[in-house]
Amino acid sequence: MDNEKKSMIKDALILFAITLVAGLLLGFVYDVTKEPIAQQKAKAKAEACRKVFAAAETFEPMIIEDGPTAVFMAGKDSNVDIDEVMRALDSSGQLLGYVITVTDHEGYGGDIQFSMGVTLDGTLNGISLLSISETAGLGMKAGDVLVPQFENKKVEAFTYTKSGSTGDSEIDAISGATITTNAVVNGVNSGLQFFNSALMGIEGGAVNE
Repeated sequence: MDNEKKSMIKDALILFAITLVAGLLLGFVYDVTKEPIAQQKAKAKAEACRKVFAAAETFEPMIIEDGPTAVFMAGKDSNVDIDEVMRALDSSGQLLGYVITVTDHEGYGGDIQFSMGVTLDGTLNGISLLSISETAGLGMKAGDVLVPQFENKKVEAFTYTKSGSTGDSEIDAISGATITTNAVVNGVNSGLQFFNSALMGIEGGAVNE
């Protein structure tokens, strides 16, 4: 019995040692990689901002009390989150517009996240996809089929059509991927609604800054 207890204690100590070492190694790996990962995310964010707002020299985050989604919702039932707002500034620091990061939860394969650049007069410069996991060969065509259609459009809202667009407010749907098309269009419309309802008319272009 004593030998059995000793064996159990020995096994427990070995397991504890393995767990301790594994934890220390994971902590070390995290410390080593967290800075490069943060830098990569910052680089990707900066590139997305430049894609949708090439005229801007710098971008700075807007501080919105309770977060932009809370401001956007205002009692509405929505499948869209407004994740972040960046102010787009020229070389002298003058406000040119905003870069709005949007996540739509209606995608066929999950969330679709993108950035959109909107000038002060309401013109949508375009959108840049950040995260999408739609069906290969169908919804994953969003970058090639949908994204270009939003460039340099000044409309209150977009609709999608399966029969060919006849105006700036109409977006040609991806063949066989209506759900993906609907999610992207709804996300863009939510971003425009947030711009018009929460951002425009704010003195200095900031909310609780």
